[in-house]
Amino acid sequence: MGQIRLMGLLKPKNKEGDNMNNKNEKSKTALILPHGGYRNLKSYQNSEIVYDATVAFCDRFIDRRSRTHDQMVQAARSGKQNIAEGSMASGTSKKTELKLIGVARASLEELLLDYQDFLRQKGLLLWGKDNPQAQAIRKMAWKEDRSYVTYKTYIEASPPEAAANTIICLIHQANYLLDQLLRQLEKQFLDEGGFTERLYQARSQARRTR
Repeated sequence: MGQIRLMGLLKPKNKEGDNMNNKNEKSKTALILPHGGYRNLKSYQNSEIVYDATVAFCDRFIDRRSRTHDQMVQAARSGKQNIAEGSMASGTSKKTELKLIGVARASLEELLLDYQDFLRQKGLLLWGKDNPQAQAIRKMAWKEDRSYVTYKTYIEASPPEAAANTIICLIHQANYLLDQLLRQLEKQFLDEGGFTERLYQARSQARRTR
């Protein structure tokens, strides 16, 4: 996924900034662009937390034999897995990458609606943006090395209203990051083209040098 160029969407991996420009220049002429590295994407990290939290939430509050349990877990899994698949496909197909990131975004939107339905049907409160508890959850996004463990007590040791609203906050964060990622990928595709264009250029150059 050309993630090294998605500023603000990745955790820094190292301090070798002096060589970055040279690597970027080489990547522009490469047939297969740098790809993978999805575990460093903040959108993937957030979606992984959402998945783990959803598994725990559904096991606590949704009948394991119900279709809703399976659908919510699968929607959360789809959000995470499609980011990873899109990242790995990006070396040869920006179109596939954009499609899969879009699927991830749609899956998390579906999951968001499931949590909102849960609260509504149970007569529980949906936290607004100004809710102090929601603000506290959002602030935790700035913590380094976040994982499901960061939010575990909010999911596993809280009543259903707090647990559902916590995950809703996490889904909003993941969706925001995916929206940013989609915009960057669209711009990248328009500016640099895709695999087909690079393949044509490589063939043309090879013919000229024969």
